[in-house]
Amino acid sequence: MLKSCRLPEVRNLLNFIKLPLTTWSGMMISTSKIHQICLIVTCWLAGLFSCLVFIQYSSRSCAPEPIPYHRSYNNVNTLNTPGQEEKPIVLLWFWPENFRWDFRECKAIHNIDSCHLTDDRNLYNQTDAVLIYHKSIKWDLSNLPLSPRPPFQKWVWFHLESPTHTQKIPGLEKLFNLTLSYRRDADISVRYDLTINKKPNNDFVIPKKDKLLCWFVSNLNSNGVGTRMAYYNKLKKHISVTIFGKMAGTRMKDEDYFPTMASCKFYLAFENSIHRDYITEKLNGPLAAGTVPVVLGPPRENYEQFTPSNAFIHINDFPDAEALAKYLLQLDKDDEAYKRYFDWRKNLTATPHLTIWYKEFIIFICHACEYIGRHKEYRAAQDIYKWWFS
Repeated sequence: MLKSCRLPEVRNLLNFIKLPLTTWSGMMISTSKIHQICLIVTCWLAGLFSCLVFIQYSSRSCAPEPIPYHRSYNNVNTLNTPGQEEKPIVLLWFWPENFRWDFRECKAIHNIDSCHLTDDRNLYNQTDAVLIYHKSIKWDLSNLPLSPRPPFQKWVWFHLESPTHTQKIPGLEKLFNLTLSYRRDADISVRYDLTINKKPNNDFVIPKKDKLLCWFVSNLNSNGVGTRMAYYNKLKKHISVTIFGKMAGTRMKDEDYFPTMASCKFYLAFENSIHRDYITEKLNGPLAAGTVPVVLGPPRENYEQFTPSNAFIHINDFPDAEALAKYLLQLDKDDEAYKRYFDWRKNLTATPHLTIWYKEFIIFICHACEYIGRHKEYRAAQDIYKWWFS
């Protein structure tokens, strides 16, 4: 390669890189000198190019990585292999709150692998079920599927908010033939259920406590039937409450959720509104952490359909907030009475829920996949609002 270099080309190249040629004047440049100069210039340019590549690569590596997710089954021909039982296709039309995750986590976390989950809308005409997240629907319905629903297809109304916080978008009444919700009477009812142990568990130890009463709260919206802020404002006059979340000015790290909750003797499991079956992860968190929940929500009888009566304290058991505060302070001094709130742990187990912010909806989508894999019968459309607001 170097033998092809000629003196005029070398001089032009040296001018380009601004090396002075004055030192060359009056000198006889030999062929070996030219070869040497060509080699030096080539190495210099190669080094410059390497630096540019390194800088570009380094700048890219500093950018935050996107949330990983697995957009699976985009190739129709790979959906089902010969000899394998055909699995239904479930299309996630909207990523809830745009939280994306790997579809393979249904198998890894919940051992659910009974459908082909995808977000590829090109597969719409072959899809057995379409999950449509209510809060993502536009008021004019313009972001819903344009094609009519095929007779074999199920549209799943995916909604987790209470009726108080449900926007009644017109035109949805007869579009859906399945419902996915926390309600027990939903077609696909998903909750954080306790697990029954046939063999008594005597190994449970109450975590060490250094806080009396805690509350993790971010949504301070005072709207709704529950009036949880009004009750809290009365309660804090009689007992100290340690606050975490936006109300305290900082957001708790995901990995600190359960350890922090375990360090509290009692936890305010206050729902943002009062409705039948509207008992969320706010109850499951303290049960799984080893803390006694103090609940505000539907009546005690509704809670007892999901949780043993001696596992929680209901605000309705007391005439007012002052009486509740006195009872909690009394329990704080009576270890034996406090321990009885954990007797249920001998035969039941509460499973910790996912606390990573973008994995909030995994359990619901995975269980919808499981349901569609089992139920392939025809379903007529229903008036979701008549059911939801009744």
